Formats: sequence, C-alpha cells, structure tokens
Amino acid sequence: MTARSPLEWATPPVAVAALAVGGVVLAVAAVFAVPDAVGRLLIGFAALLVLSMALSAVRQRPRLQVLGGADGPASGIATTRLTGRREFPRSQLHRVRIVEYPRLGRRVPMLEIDTLDPDTGDERLMIFGRWDLGTDPRDVYDALAVHGLAPDHTPN
Repeated sequence: MTARSPLEWATPPVAVAALAVGGVVLAVAAVFAVPDAVGRLLIGFAALLVLSMALSAVRQRPRLQVLGGADGPASGIATTRLTGRREFPRSQLHRVRIVEYPRLGRRVPMLEIDTLDPDTGDERLMIFGRWDLGTDPRDVYDALAVHGLAPDHTPN
C-alpha cells in the first residue's frame, strides 16, 4: 500500500480493518456461539451491516482529494462515493465551510462543500466528518483554503 498524499483524505485503514475484523467476529458468533434462531439472525444481520460498512469505506478511498496542487496551483477537488469518482473544478466550488453540529452533547465540526454546476444549475451539498476524512475537518478546510479552494475563506 502506498503512503497517502497530504492532499487526500480517507477513513483510516486501521479503522476499516477493525470494522472488517468486527464483522468477521460477529459472523462467527452468529454461526457458532448463538443457540437460538432469532439471536443468530440478529447477530448475522449485524455482521452483514458491519462488513458492508467496511467494504464501503474501502470502496470510497480517497474520500476527498485536491486535484493538482503538488507542483502547481490546485485545479479543484475530487470526491469518491460508492457510485464512483467525481471531479469538481475550482469554478464549481460555490461554498466550502466548517459547520459545527450538535452530537452527543457537544459540537462536532463537519466540512461542508457546496458545488454548483454552471451548465445545468444543479447544486450538490457534500458533508464530511472526521470518519470520512481521517482527521479533523478543520485541518482539511485549512488545507483547501491554502490551495485557494475555499471561496468563502477570509484570511485572519
């Protein structure tokens, strides 16, 4: 496996591996450790959910990536979803910002990227959290701002 570029972010491989191991443990428990049928069904369903979450995290790597920027100016961003990779040039980035949502009694930062297709007028809102990016979304926002990919950014 190659080292990740500082201009791309994804769920940490250790977390994905832990999910996969947890799914396998649940599947084994469903087959061998649970004596009743209903319990076996529920634990088997939980195993399927955990394994599908691990597979989706593997499929969506890297989750967010800066296009260009290594040697020259950044030209835009790319996101990877279950349906495939999608690139957004700088001109389509309408708003990039950090929004803090309340979660479990505290405020959690999320990176919001709002894009606008100039030809069709289609809008797309993408929200990335710490799980998606593998790091604090504020650090990713700062990296995007440094590369000129945060239209709303005002320097301090």
